[in-house]
Amino acid sequence: MLIRDAAAGTSEITSTHFTLQVNGAVPGLSVRSLDGDLTREGEAQGTGTIEQAGQLVEIEFVLTGDVLHLKGPTGGFQQIPAALSSSVYDPSAVLDPERGVANLLSGMRDPVTRAREDVGGTPAYKVTGTVPREVLSGVLPGVESGADLTVWLREDGGHLPLKASAAFPDDATVDVTLSDVDKPVTVTPPA
Repeated sequence: MLIRDAAAGTSEITSTHFTLQVNGAVPGLSVRSLDGDLTREGEAQGTGTIEQAGQLVEIEFVLTGDVLHLKGPTGGFQQIPAALSSSVYDPSAVLDPERGVANLLSGMRDPVTRAREDVGGTPAYKVTGTVPREVLSGVLPGVESGADLTVWLREDGGHLPLKASAAFPDDATVDVTLSDVDKPVTVTPPA
């Protein structure tokens, strides 16, 4: 019931601030961190770190319509067709009901409520379970395995997720946090 409510509520989020942090090495995943704002329509903007040819590269990104604008440490923004954005990372997946956090919650196997904890001062339920690779790959394209999943769901307000942590072999984790849910977000393509 708790997970079902959270999945339903998450599929209705119109915008959010999100962070994604990779701790350790997750085979198949080139993104290391992201911090930005996004809308349910798939528009997003922010900054991050990706691994390219064995090097960590700081990026800025703006995703509007069907174009990803990407800026590395040198030069200006480059346009990449959105269809190819998953080769870097597709932030629009986070709020997509078919690929994102709502899908992770719906696809969670054997969920168990473990505790009540605060996340950033907000009372939450800590729920653990597992998620198969095919569900996880919607929000983390390129991952090669499923993971143990821990989510923290608000006690109030439809049990919306505050944080999710996917644990992989070799002590690697991917943490995603959502904040400023449904606050207006304006994404402007670079000039």
